[in-house]
Amino acid sequence: MNSGSADAVANSRRQMLEQTLAEVRARVAVLEAALDPAHRQFTGRPVWVGPKARTFTEDLIARRARLRQAAQAILDALEEELRTIPRAAGHQGSR
Repeated sequence: MNSGSADAVANSRRQMLEQTLAEVRARVAVLEAALDPAHRQFTGRPVWVGPKARTFTEDLIARRARLRQAAQAILDALEEELRTIPRAAGHQGSR
């Protein structure tokens, strides 16, 4: 059989992963913004002062950064997996 365009069928696994990646990107955007209102409030004008307030604000900033890093790691993993999947089904090597 000729392995030309007749065999170049869209790879369903790739299509599924592309769809999943799009959905995850949308959810990651929500996650990344989840702490933004509190972050703006506590890093803007003083709403609470003192040592405990500073500790809280530092913790909030650190948690916001970790949340964003974790969300980005999920996207990076999905994108890396997507790069390993051929666009067309057909002659795929074993994994």
